[in-house]
Amino acid sequence: MTEIFMAAMNNGDVSSFHTVDTAKQDWEYGGSEGFWLKRLHERPDAREQKFFMKGDAGAHAESHAHDQTEQIFVVVGTFYDQTRTYQAGDYVSREPGTNPIAGSTTGATVLVVYTP
Repeated sequence: MTEIFMAAMNNGDVSSFHTVDTAKQDWEYGGSEGFWLKRLHERPDAREQKFFMKGDAGAHAESHAHDQTEQIFVVVGTFYDQTRTYQAGDYVSREPGTNPIAGSTTGATVLVVYTP
């Protein structure tokens, strides 16, 4: 199987690949106390953002508005909003105009994707 992938890689056009070595990135302040970001990809012209967000144990953000679709995939830990607590492997999508709260009692890392 590895040979198939290597052949595709060697014969394919990879010039449009975008890679990020997140292990070498520092966590940056995420806008609310206890939340941290590692930016993965941004396309401001298309209003798209992708990033890892880490929430410290006990982190909480009050109700806030988004004007984009927000998709969250829980990678590690638990993450909550006003409807439920999400475990590692859970996914939630929120439509523009929703006003979620967000937090983690245990700590969490989530993948967040914003699209129009």
